Amino acid sequence: MSVSQPLPPEQPLNKMHIHILGICGTFMGGLAVLARGAGHTVTGCDENVYPPMSTQLEAAGIQLHEGFDAEQLQSFNADLYVIGNVMTRSMPVIEEILNRSLPYTSGPQWLGENVLQGKWVLAVAGTHGKTSTSAMLAWILEYAGLAPGFLIGGVPANFGISARAPLGDSPFFVIEADEYDTAFFDKRSKFVHYRTRTAILNNLEHDHADIFPNVEAIQRQFHHLVRTVPANGLIVSNGRDENLKRTLAMGCWSSVEEFGPGLLWDFKRAERDTQFNVIFKGVDKGMVEWNQMGTHNTMNALAAIAAARHAGVPTKMAIDALSEFSGVARRMENKGEINGIAVFDDFAHHPTAIHATLAGLRKRVGDQRIFAVIEPRTNTMKLGTMREALPGSLALADVVFVYAKNLGWDVAKALEPIGTKTGVFEDLDAMVNAIVVMSKPGDQILVMSNGGFGGVHGKILARLAEREMRVK
Repeated sequence: MSVSQPLPPEQPLNKMHIHILGICGTFMGGLAVLARGAGHTVTGCDENVYPPMSTQLEAAGIQLHEGFDAEQLQSFNADLYVIGNVMTRSMPVIEEILNRSLPYTSGPQWLGENVLQGKWVLAVAGTHGKTSTSAMLAWILEYAGLAPGFLIGGVPANFGISARAPLGDSPFFVIEADEYDTAFFDKRSKFVHYRTRTAILNNLEHDHADIFPNVEAIQRQFHHLVRTVPANGLIVSNGRDENLKRTLAMGCWSSVEEFGPGLLWDFKRAERDTQFNVIFKGVDKGMVEWNQMGTHNTMNALAAIAAARHAGVPTKMAIDALSEFSGVARRMENKGEINGIAVFDDFAHHPTAIHATLAGLRKRVGDQRIFAVIEPRTNTMKLGTMREALPGSLALADVVFVYAKNLGWDVAKALEPIGTKTGVFEDLDAMVNAIVVMSKPGDQILVMSNGGFGGVHGKILARLAEREMRVK
């Protein structure tokens, strides 16, 4: 993509030209949309400028530049450079900004100072489930007429967008609170910038092994978040998570409501896996009937209901809202079905999330075969930190396919405990062919990755369609 011409210099009073580096990530892309909506001139750069984020940004009038070259600063002479955490020292554009002493800040800091200041921030933190829980919470507030703003690391189907400012004079803002570091010059977790009033702590496990040496390091960052919640705020915490218990034991100055089996916020399983009753203080508050699957989503829902209650939403109304919740893109998203063979896409990339996703699907499909198709692409997975936990996380799958290109560890050896049901591939097309050859009507193909995975979902569906045409 060639360098776009900058927007005209005329800007509204007190507004500025912001150039966002690393703009195509879900967080920075959402931030860009919020900044544009506030009247700022917004441009940005990234090295992977492609749909759907590029389409969403361009539709908002945000011009994009592909690459991290220093020359772009001649065309995009901004008032402020907002730097994403994908940016590192030695990148030409970063070195030029530093050499010229140009004004810069991080995405989370800009968001905290310019969007979240003075708002009732409801932040969702945790190793897993942040996106789904944030989407549930935002939808509950929307259903209740509270018109919240939000910034979510996915696209909730009920909204069709990943970010928006609060509507009217609404004070509420829901944000997915990531524990990953802020920027190359600020190694604190993003969520310390948000000044949270209502915090959800979903779970806490070791992840992001590239920046956190152990779970204790992550606990310390979570405790920094806890320290920012005011005394009249609320922490909604998974009471079954020992790491979260230890985190809160480090010091807590806010009210805490725990959710999970046998706790303040509980649930009772119903006849179908898409139904459950919400129990608060031992009292049945009503049944959620929705299209989500798995105990992990039930726990996410309890957390969202509890947080919404803190913002003034009656529990019964929250239950009604979730019965109209349509899910999030890339969270058990059905990509298509050919001759009874279904292909799903899910964001699961940590062993715990992989197991939870498989458990939800297994409960729904019973004895039908499940193909688990995995791309270990996070820094944690690439380092092999989770390799010992990976076999157990895949126990509920009947067949496992792993795309192992550019991994620095032996996937086949790591998966020996689950026997011969595993196939490891470094060629994506060869893996797709193997999946199609083995598949038969009734099979459930579950693709799990936090990236694009080379468009593997579409390739599988296309090959399945070609096979059907040849049979006919």
